Amino acid sequence: MHILLDYETLRLIWWLLLGVLLIGFAVMDGFDLGVAALLPFVAKSDDERRVLLNTIGPVWEGNQVWFILGGGAIFAAWPAIYAVAFSGFYLALFAVLITLIIRPVGFKFRSKLSYKVWRQSWDTALFIGGFAAALLFGVAVGNVLLGIPFRFDSELRLTLEGGLLSLLTPFPLVAGLVSVAMLVMHGAAFLQLKTTGKIRKRAAKYGFIAALCSVIFFILGGILVSTIVDGYHVTSAVNGSGASNPLTKEVAQQSGAWLDNYHRYPWMITAPILGILAGLCAAWSLYRGRAWTSFISTALSITGIIGTVGLSMFPIILPSSLDPTSSLTVFDASSSHLTLWWMLLAVVLFLPIVLSYTAWVFRVMRGPVTIENIRADDKEAY
Repeated sequence: MHILLDYETLRLIWWLLLGVLLIGFAVMDGFDLGVAALLPFVAKSDDERRVLLNTIGPVWEGNQVWFILGGGAIFAAWPAIYAVAFSGFYLALFAVLITLIIRPVGFKFRSKLSYKVWRQSWDTALFIGGFAAALLFGVAVGNVLLGIPFRFDSELRLTLEGGLLSLLTPFPLVAGLVSVAMLVMHGAAFLQLKTTGKIRKRAAKYGFIAALCSVIFFILGGILVSTIVDGYHVTSAVNGSGASNPLTKEVAQQSGAWLDNYHRYPWMITAPILGILAGLCAAWSLYRGRAWTSFISTALSITGIIGTVGLSMFPIILPSSLDPTSSLTVFDASSSHLTLWWMLLAVVLFLPIVLSYTAWVFRVMRGPVTIENIRADDKEAY
C-alpha cells in the first residue's frame, strides 16, 4: 500500500498530536479539577457549593474524552511508551484513577440526601479528587524529566525498578505544585465566566494567587532543571525512518541537557515565555475581573508550560535513568508506518467531530449559574 507521508514525517506529526491531546486534556478537563480543588475555599454554603458543582456538572463527562483520547493515542501510536509509563507509574496511575472515580460518584450521590454531614463528606471527596489528580499528574511529569528507572535487554525485554514512594522526591513535587497552581488558576478563570456575586469575587481572589504561584513554581522548576536536575540528549545520529528499536542510538545523561534544544532551535524559547507572560496576564485579568481574558490567558499559560516540557525533551519522550540508551524517542518508540497512517486518517475524521460537539455543548450551556437557578431547578440540579 502506498502511504503519502514518509515514516519520519508521520512520527513527527504524531508527536505533535500527542502534545495537542495532552494540552487539550489539561485545558478542557483541567478547569474541572481546578473548580473541585477550589470548592472548600470559594463556596461557603451548601447553595454556593451546588453552584460550583453545577458549573462543571453538565460538561465534565465530555471533557474526559480528551483523557481517553490521550491514553488511546499513546497506546496505539507509542506502544513502548504506554508499556513503560503505565508499568512504571502503575500505583500512581491507580491513585489517579481512584480520584477520577470519586468525581462522578460524588456528583451523583451528594444530592441524594440533604444531611449536612453527608454532603460535606462528598464535598471533601470531590476536593480531594480535584487536588490529588492535579498534583499526581504534575508529579508524573516531574519524574519523566528525571528519568524513569527502566531498561531493555538485548531482546527488548523490559525491566523496571522503584516504587510509589520513590516518585515523591523534591523536584517532582515542585512539578506537582506547578500543576496544581496552573489548574486552580484555570478553574478560577472558568468560575469567572460561570458565576456571579460573592462566588465570582472569591474565585478571582484565589485564582489571582494561583496564577502568581504557577509562574513562581514554573520559574523555580526551570532553575532546578538548568542547575541541579540531570537531563538527557541523543549523542548519536537519529534515523527518523528506521525500525522502532531504542537500542540503536546513544543517549547521554548530564546536568542542563534539557536546555540544549534552546541553543539549537532558539524559537523554542517562545514556549516558556508564553507560560510566564500568559500566567502574569491571567493574574492581572483575574484581579481586574476580566472573565474572557483570564480564561484565554490561563489556557495559553497551560499551553506554554506543557509545550516547554515537550520541546525541552525532543526527540526524547521517556528517558531512562537506569540505562540512558534505553530511553524512548519520537523515532524509535512508535507503531509501524501503516498504523500511524491509518490512525492519522481516523484523527482527521473524528477530531473535528469532537471539537464540533464540544463547541455546541458549551454554547448550549453558556451563561452564569446562580443560586436562583439551582433553587428553581432543585430536582434536576446537582
